[in-house]
Amino acid sequence: MAGVGRICELFGKTRHAFYDKKWHWEPFVNECLVVLELVAALRREMPRLGTHKLYYLLQGPLVSHGIKMGRDKLHKLLQEQGLVLKKHKKYVKTTDSRFWVWKYPNLLEGLVITESEQAWVSDITYVRVGRDFNYLSLITDIYSKRIVGYFLSKCLSATGCLAALDMALSTRTKLIDCIHHSDRGSQYRSDPYVTQLTKASIAISMTQNGDPYENAVAERVNGILKSEFGLDKTFRDHGHATRIVCLSIDKYNGKRPHASCDYLTPLQAHEKQGVLKKRWKNAREHKNNFPETNLPPGG
Repeated sequence: MAGVGRICELFGKTRHAFYDKKWHWEPFVNECLVVLELVAALRREMPRLGTHKLYYLLQGPLVSHGIKMGRDKLHKLLQEQGLVLKKHKKYVKTTDSRFWVWKYPNLLEGLVITESEQAWVSDITYVRVGRDFNYLSLITDIYSKRIVGYFLSKCLSATGCLAALDMALSTRTKLIDCIHHSDRGSQYRSDPYVTQLTKASIAISMTQNGDPYENAVAERVNGILKSEFGLDKTFRDHGHATRIVCLSIDKYNGKRPHASCDYLTPLQAHEKQGVLKKRWKNAREHKNNFPETNLPPGG
């Protein structure tokens, strides 16, 4: 085997250059290994955490390890290691708004949300259980993005939505006017649901055209739970699915920084007041810079 000197001769390099390169290269490799270990630790708890959130959560650990690594370099490292996420979409229709009914106005249009408990959004998303579907009813605070009510039901009746609403009502701590916004699904138009909202003095708001962007926060939360917290998997049974839903929502509320809330977790943001800084770009810039996901920004 040729020695270092002979190899350097063949490539027109000096021995000093070889060892200088080796001296600089080894610390860089070690730093990358540390970063990958930190990423693995975070993804053990939140397997679908993307580059933006990883970079934010790694700031403290990187400083404590004396590592300087920007977001682009982190993304490149993840890309090289095959750790960049891809989004897989599945659709199941959960809203029945086929028939003409009198609809409530969209009270959120043009409204500036400045604190928690000012407005909630509701939606239903499917969870695959065996060869069947269960249906997860969610109520999310628009300001903090905190999930304040949820219930996993075996059917699409209003029962699951009512259970989620009861949970949400039990979390209220402020004596302020609140708006409940949803799509025009029959569950949200049912007499028991409307009666419950009316008793709680909560104003009713609904989408007008069936456009998902009229209920964008709710759609976004659905996507996060599935893409980042594994609710797109198939579960053994209803009990198994319910346990994972509870664990996932606890992690989402308490541990996941939210780009729409100045990188606060939903629980942290829920205690704030005033307009929160948004840390995301528009959809086109987001897709060009980080093609790992085609979800809308703002998560």
